[in-house]
Amino acid sequence: MSPAIPAVTGKQAGKAAKRTGFRFDRQTGSHEVYVRESDRRRVVIPVHAGKMLKPKTLAAIIRDMGLTPEEFTALL
Repeated sequence: MSPAIPAVTGKQAGKAAKRTGFRFDRQTGSHEVYVRESDRRRVVIPVHAGKMLKPKTLAAIIRDMGLTPEEFTALL
């Protein structure tokens, strides 16, 4: 795993998304969809109880949020 990308669960990633202005929109199965109206971004976060997100999945979520790994880590 890359040292720049932390190990987090989907629930923790969802909390970080809320801190950056995203709001929970809907859930389909185990995937939560967050939207941010200011720039019309959408991010989908898989939430599986107690499981850590895979590094590439988390990297894609961070990119979809428009953040750098360092900015994301500061939100945790």
